[in-house]
Amino acid sequence: MRIVRVEVEELPLTLKEPYTIATETVATATNVAMRIVTDGPHVGLGIGAPEETVTGEDLSRCIEALRDLAAPALLGEDALRRTLLIERMRGLLPRAPAARAAVDMALFDLLGKQAGLPMWRLLGGYRTHMRTSVTLFILPTAETVRRARAFVDEGFTALKLKGGVDVEEDIERVHAVRQALGPGIELRYDANQGYTAAEAEHFWAETQDVGLTVFEQPTPADELGSMRRVVGAISGPVMADESVLSLADAFHFARKDAMDMVNLKLAKVGGLDAASLMNGVARAAGIEVMVGCMDEAALSIASGLAFACSRKNVELADLDGHLDFVDDPTVSAVHVEGGCVWPSDEPGFGLRDL
Repeated sequence: MRIVRVEVEELPLTLKEPYTIATETVATATNVAMRIVTDGPHVGLGIGAPEETVTGEDLSRCIEALRDLAAPALLGEDALRRTLLIERMRGLLPRAPAARAAVDMALFDLLGKQAGLPMWRLLGGYRTHMRTSVTLFILPTAETVRRARAFVDEGFTALKLKGGVDVEEDIERVHAVRQALGPGIELRYDANQGYTAAEAEHFWAETQDVGLTVFEQPTPADELGSMRRVVGAISGPVMADESVLSLADAFHFARKDAMDMVNLKLAKVGGLDAASLMNGVARAAGIEVMVGCMDEAALSIASGLAFACSRKNVELADLDGHLDFVDDPTVSAVHVEGGCVWPSDEPGFGLRDL
């Protein structure tokens, strides 16, 4: 099955409304769609989700990396020699993880289609679906509570609150949501690098009675010492996200006791193959893994979901990025029911073509 053509184009996606996190306000989102066309009956589909503040790529750099570097290196190659091609991409695109993730996904998609199996089964099928959290972005307390109740009414049982701008307001909002929902709903919290170590410790001390199950990236990504201080100072599970972008990062943070948990986003780390290596480090170190996402089309969510379903130690999922779009052409790749995200049973990641 030889690769005869590689197509790369923008995939604009319309958000239902702008949202705010500690580092930015987001009004639009554009993914990158990749098609690997073979001389057989199958087309491999991949999605790149570049985000300069996380992956180091903006949209234009991601597209250029795929068109100018990845595509020429893929043409004429056997699409089923996936490991060879992925290693080649690591050399060609060392600072373009979202671009690598698109190639990685498209090659896995071809493998699943050639085997006639959905990817979650092909990768081992440890579980059939994942309970996902759904995100509450930074809003006034009353609106946060209203939306939290609406999500619970839709069937979600795990909510992730965003904060990191004003620690006192964050404490107030977290308490208000817990009081409104009662003890039966899981609450996770993501500061998106917004706190100093002292503020993180203060936040945790003031929210002890809330029962947060995740305290994600409380301090800046490049401050290993701050993350290590927070891990040592509080009793709760501190999760690294933006701090851990590579296999070397995973090893370094695990070795330095700078995280209790880690968020593996496939677009951030370079795809399913890279996430597998990082997951091995986490499992060996006894670090719990969550598979997360960014602003990604459902087809990209399907890749993260297949990975999560195939690994026993991946017990948490935050795979809700596609729910913010009103015009996602890949929406059928996954479906959400009862607060859980389920994969398609179609071969590969669930779509024949784009």
